[in-house]
Amino acid sequence: MSKFYEPENIIYVCTGSKCAKRGGKDCYKSLKSYVKHTDTEVIRIECTDRCKFAPILNLQPQNIWLKEYTEKQVFKTLDELKLKKR
Repeated sequence: MSKFYEPENIIYVCTGSKCAKRGGKDCYKSLKSYVKHTDTEVIRIECTDRCKFAPILNLQPQNIWLKEYTEKQVFKTLDELKLKKR
């Protein structure tokens, strides 16, 4: 039986239709690679019901919401948080 893992940070990336078309899907893939050796998990979600602000991303436990973001803005925010290594 494997151990249940509780990450320190979670990034929820909306990959619903509008968010995916506006960069959410590509950002999800980039983030999976970016946080590989940190105590952060990236989870894609289907819809946050905030389509007019697409793409949408949420960082927990900080409760940071990014809307209409670029990948550059996301990585800048993550650098400012100084994610811990595993």
